[in-house]
Amino acid sequence: MKAGTKFAMGAVLIVGAVGYLMASGIKQTGQYFLTPSELAQRVSADPSFYDLGMKVGARVVPGTVEKEIATQTLRFHVTDGTVSYPVVFKGLPPDTFTDSVEVVVEGRLQRDGVIHATNVLAKCGSRYEAVPKA
Repeated sequence: MKAGTKFAMGAVLIVGAVGYLMASGIKQTGQYFLTPSELAQRVSADPSFYDLGMKVGARVVPGTVEKEIATQTLRFHVTDGTVSYPVVFKGLPPDTFTDSVEVVVEGRLQRDGVIHATNVLAKCGSRYEAVPKA
């Protein structure tokens, strides 16, 4: 075999191995979250879905945020425009958490219909714009 053919075969083997490792790594770390509507469908289809670890992605309902400073408890509702769930989170919220921000809530849905969150991730604006001048 010629040296050029050996080099090409080696390069294809290396590129294939790197591509496989990248694809398997993305598959393992890529995590999907449910919308409140999808969560409601899953719960109605399978009542044993309660108390399972999950992620819910939605928008915070304006006017529902309650902060208890003494106990570091945050209460709010999330919605996708169709279905809404109350959320209770004990801990400090992210700095970007505000009323009506998009969030991903990690936690467990209890039988009382409340999501008890273990982590709250708030979407950060991808760009900053100047305040319009009046």
